[in-house]
Amino acid sequence: MKITVVGTGYVGLVSGACLAEVGNDVLCLDVNPEKIRILKEGGIPIHEPGLDQIVARNVASGRLNFTTDIEAAVRHGTIQFIAVGTPPDEDGSADLQYVLAAARNIGRHMADYKVVVDKSTVPVGTADRVREAIAAELKIRGVEIPYGVVSNPEFLKEGAAVEDFMRPDRIVVGAEDEQAIHLMRALYAPFQRNHERLMVMDVRSAELTKYAANAMLATRISFMNELALLAEKLGADIEQVRQGIGSDPRIGWHFLYAGCGYGGSCFPKDVKALIKTAADAGQHLKVLTAVEDANDAQKEVLVAKTVARFGEDLRGKHFAVWGLAFKPNTDDMREAAARVVIGELFERGATVCAYDPVAMVEARRIFGDDARLSYAERPMQALENADALIIVTEWKEFRSPDFDAIKAKLKSPVMIDGRNMYAPELPRAAGLEYYGIGRKSA
Repeated sequence: MKITVVGTGYVGLVSGACLAEVGNDVLCLDVNPEKIRILKEGGIPIHEPGLDQIVARNVASGRLNFTTDIEAAVRHGTIQFIAVGTPPDEDGSADLQYVLAAARNIGRHMADYKVVVDKSTVPVGTADRVREAIAAELKIRGVEIPYGVVSNPEFLKEGAAVEDFMRPDRIVVGAEDEQAIHLMRALYAPFQRNHERLMVMDVRSAELTKYAANAMLATRISFMNELALLAEKLGADIEQVRQGIGSDPRIGWHFLYAGCGYGGSCFPKDVKALIKTAADAGQHLKVLTAVEDANDAQKEVLVAKTVARFGEDLRGKHFAVWGLAFKPNTDDMREAAARVVIGELFERGATVCAYDPVAMVEARRIFGDDARLSYAERPMQALENADALIIVTEWKEFRSPDFDAIKAKLKSPVMIDGRNMYAPELPRAAGLEYYGIGRKSA
């Protein structure tokens, strides 16, 4: 199949590369010439395990190409994926200007039947607006060309996106156009040879499914974080509680880990957008509003533990921070807990030395040349002259540290673990003061 992907960000690039991997002829369009230059030269503008090999392999085979030529991109693909950004507006709603601009471009240049696929995470009703935008452009041109509009939300986890796309647990297609449904089934057939994973539903249900999925996962995270704070007050251990409830098959094990709050490009934005969508429809989502409030508060917990140990005035104090990305296996720092932690430490007069395997370039972009923040080339190097170690991201390389060496490096033997990476007795046996999230005090 000939496929056009509009947008070479996280979703667009992963989707385009994976669709090319199974033999499709894919052309990725972006209006940012710098992005296209980097991609044509073999660079990858995002960190995603395995993506660089897939892109290189399919560029070399001629199945994956990149362009800034809008007309050529519209002409190329029978299926046109819209995978542009939908950043939150000030009121929390998703900004659809890039989605609708892409739709207008398709209507402006299409010459034959197209399936226009909303791959971006968009509010319920967006497909109708895309359809109207294309129709308006065709009317201006004075032509009648058939087309279908499909909602096909992505369910990709940052850090495992290639695996998620190549081996999906479900493929949601929202459509009413039978020809569009037929083409979407054919497109996704290589990804579900083991058993049928594609489910067809009406467009609005598909649009809501994406928001509902992320909102449910965010809810589980915030619920466990609130329980963790309660466990601390009651002298219970949230890790034991997690095992006790996760073994119930009605609850399951996923997304039950207490920590220092969720972040990234999806959960915070999608929770806000769903709250706004509901408000516009005359409904107040009480549970989801509480989820958002709980998450905002959870990002302050590590600083609160630091203040409880060292006092409100942190002038002259220096802290090591392990982890900057919002989660492992990505360099994404959007809404990351580390941004809140570092910012709050700065406000109280402290300085920070941070280490992250891949996100330090992004951190330099965010924090600039702030003299209060330095970076280490290795985890242990970050501990030099530090009053405490604060762990914010659960990278694998942090899982089995030398606790004796950590204690020897730190000025004060204090470890504040925002991801509950360790059984408390291990660092404590080395003489460290260990503070987790919802773990029993020594």
